[in-house]
Amino acid sequence: MSHTAHIRSHRKPRRSASTIAMRTGVAGGVLSTLAVAGASGAAHAAEPVTQTLELPTLTADLAAQVAQSADVTQQAAASYELQAERDAAAAKAAKQAKADLAEAKKKAAEAKKKAEEAARKEAAERASRTAERATLSASADTGSSSTGSGTGAGTSTSTSTATGSAAAVVSFVQAQVGKAYVSGATGPSAYDCSGLVQAAFKQVGISLPRVSQAQSTAGTQVGLDNLQPGDILYWGGAGSAYHVGVYVGGGMFVGAQNSSTGVVQKPLSYDPPSGAVRVL
Repeated sequence: MSHTAHIRSHRKPRRSASTIAMRTGVAGGVLSTLAVAGASGAAHAAEPVTQTLELPTLTADLAAQVAQSADVTQQAAASYELQAERDAAAAKAAKQAKADLAEAKKKAAEAKKKAEEAARKEAAERASRTAERATLSASADTGSSSTGSGTGAGTSTSTSTATGSAAAVVSFVQAQVGKAYVSGATGPSAYDCSGLVQAAFKQVGISLPRVSQAQSTAGTQVGLDNLQPGDILYWGGAGSAYHVGVYVGGGMFVGAQNSSTGVVQKPLSYDPPSGAVRVL
């Protein structure tokens, strides 16, 4: 026996073929696993790329939604603006209507005031004419007494007879008695006071002014105690007369008085005139 027989050998024991095969299989499995893991990792690493490719689509959709929302907002703003304009227009119209109503009330009040003043003025003038009527009646009575004694010369207002152009004027106005009074009318079916006088003198070729104020100064002023047929009678002041008529003789006159009486023939005492003018 060798003296080294008892020493163990330091040589590695040989591995058996089955062991090597087993280890080879394990290594292959490990490599397969690593390969699968690597592939899986590569797949996961590619996912951000796929998501990045999808971002433009998501951004376009979002932009479309934002644009649609902006359109809706703009439409709503336009609708609110239109409604605001309508409300403003309605408020303005209401304000104008209120102002127009106030103006109409103001004008109505002014018209009423003028009508009342005119009525008071007419009443005062009627009272004045009544006083003048009494004076004229007294004068007429005095004139009649003078005529009876053979001394009176103031009887022409009741005894003169129309001739020539005066007769034509008198005949015309007397033919209109009974026709209607209409303010502004000049015949032939209706007249106002100055329209009748103007139409009468037109028959003899004389053109008179249209209104009573001007007609009261169209000729020579004559006294009421020296009237002749065809003289123009006026009520009110010369140049500011509010009524005119025609003296027809016999203490009578013809005039378009008012809408109630129309054209009438009345005695001077019915409505004594303020003055007279002679055109013929």
